[in-house]
Amino acid sequence: MIVYSVDADGKMDRRFIPVIEGTLKGPDTAFGLLRYHLQRLNISNADKLLFVADGARWIWNRVGKLIDSLRLRRSRVYEAVDFYHEVEQLAKAADCKKNWKPSEKKRWIQKHRRLLVKGQTDAVIDAIRTLFRGRNSKDIAVERNYFIRNRHRRRYQAVAELNLPIGSGAMESAIRRVVNLRLKGASIYWLEKTAEAMLLLRP
Repeated sequence: MIVYSVDADGKMDRRFIPVIEGTLKGPDTAFGLLRYHLQRLNISNADKLLFVADGARWIWNRVGKLIDSLRLRRSRVYEAVDFYHEVEQLAKAADCKKNWKPSEKKRWIQKHRRLLVKGQTDAVIDAIRTLFRGRNSKDIAVERNYFIRNRHRRRYQAVAELNLPIGSGAMESAIRRVVNLRLKGASIYWLEKTAEAMLLLRP
């Protein structure tokens, strides 16, 4: 995970040292660490707080509990599914149309990507429903339900107007620097205990 501040222009504030944290001990430990760091930062004093992550249920099921445990004002808290992850989900949805040519899939993805950016979430959900109408495979149901479940986490235009990020680029960078460059490489093998210790080393 990474916790960082943005300036008035929506760029990472270089005066604030980002908190970068990792663990192999599971979701509850990860959120315990996140709660600890947010308390240490007196996060209740923040003007706005944005949680960005992929669409995994285990994450968002815990975000609400975290917000309540920290007694944060809901009016100051925003949630967003990483925009670029959403584009990947659009591609998965388009792949369910086996009779489409690659060019048709590409046009459909680009069209609905633009709608997401503009905050037209309901239009995208309607398109997903139309795409899968009359089809009942498990894969199709998973994609359709995913888009419906995360409807309120796609207010990308509103989030962008607040000069907050709509993607998790900072997280991807942290994974590369903290995890991949430290733990991955040719002929490198780890036990869970020693890998956990390496993750605890601060950059």
